[in-house]
Amino acid sequence: MTESDEGTETGLESELVAWLEENWDPESTVAEWWERLGTAGWAAPSWPAKWYGQDMSPSGAVRVQQIIAEFGALGAPGGLGLLLAGPTIAVQGTDEQRDRYLRDIVTGQKAWCQLFSEPGAGSDLAGLSTSAVRDGDQWIVNGQKVWTSTGTTADLGMLLARTDPDVPKHQGITYFAVDMHQPGVEVRPLREMTGRALFNEVFLTDVVVDDDAAIGGVNNGWAVANTTLGFERAGLGAGGGSAAGGLAGPGTVTGDLDRRAGDFTEKRGRRAGGGGMGFAGYETLTELATANGTIADATVRQDLMRLFSLYEIAKYTRLRQKALAGRGGSVPGLGNIAKLSMSEILRRTRDLGLRILGARGMLHGYQSSEAKALAERDGNLLAVGVTEAALFAQGPSIYGGTDEIQHNIIGERVLGLPREPSNDRSTPFRELPRNG
Repeated sequence: MTESDEGTETGLESELVAWLEENWDPESTVAEWWERLGTAGWAAPSWPAKWYGQDMSPSGAVRVQQIIAEFGALGAPGGLGLLLAGPTIAVQGTDEQRDRYLRDIVTGQKAWCQLFSEPGAGSDLAGLSTSAVRDGDQWIVNGQKVWTSTGTTADLGMLLARTDPDVPKHQGITYFAVDMHQPGVEVRPLREMTGRALFNEVFLTDVVVDDDAAIGGVNNGWAVANTTLGFERAGLGAGGGSAAGGLAGPGTVTGDLDRRAGDFTEKRGRRAGGGGMGFAGYETLTELATANGTIADATVRQDLMRLFSLYEIAKYTRLRQKALAGRGGSVPGLGNIAKLSMSEILRRTRDLGLRILGARGMLHGYQSSEAKALAERDGNLLAVGVTEAALFAQGPSIYGGTDEIQHNIIGERVLGLPREPSNDRSTPFRELPRNG
């Protein structure tokens, strides 16, 4: 980023503070506040100004989130609409599709989920078998998806379906925006070992999708999916900023749109059971170690500094990318590197957190009432968040593309190493063995 660009973004930050002073009203409803925030370009500031953004850099957008939180206002609508669907449609969609979908995302009117993985197509996503068969100007979809985050609260889904089984598997996929409220869509929550049910399996039976809901065009879904995965890895990776947004949930299902916006900002702070994914950072672990005396252990202090160093490396890698982007460059494979870094940070957080807790680490509140009882017994909320983070730490190395997939991408696309021998890019999908 050039010095001029940095000055422009600094000016926008000052403009944001002035805008918040004039517009933030805790008595407004969530829907009213998000309408103001989204249409003014502050919900998705890295998007093009033409499409509800401010043309800011990703790091500038993270700073906008921080300023809104520091001011005490409710942040932008969280979830996969703002993180994945919106940026993908902004890049790959038509103007008509951008006009149809993006406003409802930045204003929180519609929530999204991601219908990519299947029981037989996880790491080999291009091996998906959910079918979409053309019927006039519509498509009839049948199949099953799994590991669908926010499936129970989504209004729309990012759906990958096979529209041509007679071409190689990467070429016959289409990316649709699908209505999740229609008949034939069945969502079943999957309870994890944390006690939560963040993920779901989704069954699609004769589901109807209009032809004009194909993002990026028919049979071009693999390219569009890779756009989404790029945003996912950047957003979920270390140093990528918050992917979660505020405490209010977007969409018509959560019931938050008609609630008072100020109620959510007044709830900020630690809660029994931790936040959605239970991440416990090095600040939390330092505070806990100080409180229970394990900070006196030199190896604990050493591992805290290792964790701090990983956070700092992630931060400076993001700043390096920001500097290179201003000159038209980039860090090759940065999204994949950030994803791997996040997995490593969470594994180290898990191991160190359980060491600090000691025997207390064997207890976990799987229901909110149990978590609350443990927090009251401990006299603080920190241990509850640490055990949840420890249980959840296995997930990030799998979702969003496994660590092994990230290593393969870096090896093949960044380092230029040869691909494993395969005929899946030349053989029609219907002729391939399943998972072949």
